[in-house]
Amino acid sequence: MAMLNWDLQKNNDKIALLLSGELSRHTLLPIWQQRAVFLSASELDKSVIEWDLSGITRIDSAGFATLCDFLRDCETLPNKTVRLIHPPKQLLTLADLVGLSDWIAKFTAL
Repeated sequence: MAMLNWDLQKNNDKIALLLSGELSRHTLLPIWQQRAVFLSASELDKSVIEWDLSGITRIDSAGFATLCDFLRDCETLPNKTVRLIHPPKQLLTLADLVGLSDWIAKFTAL
């Protein structure tokens, strides 16, 4: 059975969400249920929100759409820098397929 794990870490000036496993329609419910917790943590006095995707082994279109939804919400928070760390090739391919490469690129450019 596919699994998705995550850990929320708060450091000096940043909040990091470390994801590992599959980001797919089969694994999204638990992270979606924790959405309010993560977004409220994002509002803390931290200037950087990082999504570390180095542990993602697979991402499908549902996982991509959910990640984009989270990024869009984080992007609206005032005085925050939102970054994608180690985006998997599948994510970049999906972004290209749906015409969101430029939008995703602004989160991956450090």
